[in-house]
Amino acid sequence: MISFLLMVNKQGQTRLSSYYEWISMAERTALESEIIRKCLSRSELQCSFLEYRGYKVIYRRYASLFFIVGTKADLDGGEGAENNENELGMLEFIHALVETMDRWAGSICELDIMYQLEQVHFLLDEMVMNGYVVETNKTNILRPLDLMERESHKAEGMFR
Repeated sequence: MISFLLMVNKQGQTRLSSYYEWISMAERTALESEIIRKCLSRSELQCSFLEYRGYKVIYRRYASLFFIVGTKADLDGGEGAENNENELGMLEFIHALVETMDRWAGSICELDIMYQLEQVHFLLDEMVMNGYVVETNKTNILRPLDLMERESHKAEGMFR
């Protein structure tokens, strides 16, 4: 189960964070800064997986952005359950997310995420629900976004 997803630039500034389990704000801030510091300090020759504070952290760098996914054992498994999340599957999910964002915004960059944060959250919500990946088909993910954009253009045209 995905516990959190972060999009971070090379300077360590969080551009998007999405949590799928409750964590207090103080703990989120500390966890984010520590995980970001660990991911940014690793060389490109090192593995993209690490374990930290009970989370399995999977990250990938695309251009100037780091996409970081943290997974934990399913809540159904109870206390001490093993985290059987597939790291390569999570890397594939990150890649599908980036490809979908590229298709949506042309070539995705940090500014697209900053200025269209609501659409990026909506896109992410189309792919992940309650910590589980529910959709990876780019066309199915982008259809609601396209419909919303078309309707907003219609509404703009009515008031001119």
